[in-house]
Amino acid sequence: MELASTDRPYRLGILLSGRGSNFAAIAESIRTGRLKGVEIAVVVSNVAEAGGLARARELGLPTAVFVSKGRKRAEHDADVIACLREHQVDLVCLAGYMRLLSQEFVAAFPHRILNIHPALLPAFPGLEAQQQAFDYGVKVAGCTVHFVDEHLDHGVIVLQRAIPVEETDDAHSLAERILDEEHLAYSEAIALVASGEYEIRGRRFVKRNR
Repeated sequence: MELASTDRPYRLGILLSGRGSNFAAIAESIRTGRLKGVEIAVVVSNVAEAGGLARARELGLPTAVFVSKGRKRAEHDADVIACLREHQVDLVCLAGYMRLLSQEFVAAFPHRILNIHPALLPAFPGLEAQQQAFDYGVKVAGCTVHFVDEHLDHGVIVLQRAIPVEETDDAHSLAERILDEEHLAYSEAIALVASGEYEIRGRRFVKRNR
């Protein structure tokens, strides 16, 4: 993917449906300078009362709401795509966005949509991934940041962070420890993609040597 124009910051479009803890972590990384040259252009939700929207407004960020309930997917996605384009978004970041994106949406932003999943893909895709991992008895868990394609939790992996599953863990404590890793991993992945210093070889995300 080409780098954003050097005369403006690299612009993120955040999509969320709930409290938006990963969005808040990204915003904090930008505020503290961990993510340099990056700004949040717009925060979009399909749920009017999403907690992440309230947080975005507190931060003075542009927001948009496109309620998905009762609407045809194609019409809803067309509205979101238009909004992201209007805000000149370079990278779309799903932060607890509880909708599957249509093929048209993915095609509109090829290799420009990131998602974070609370498991080490390809293991445990879908909902309740932490519970799936705990019930399976894995000794190592973690999270994955990946590009979004037309299949569920399937696109090219940008990075993963792993943690040991402790004997004292239950599914809840494991999920909380994975969430801590998510907050680190997402900003790290955004920085990698925003740098433009990578290529995709088949299913491999490969950083270029400078």
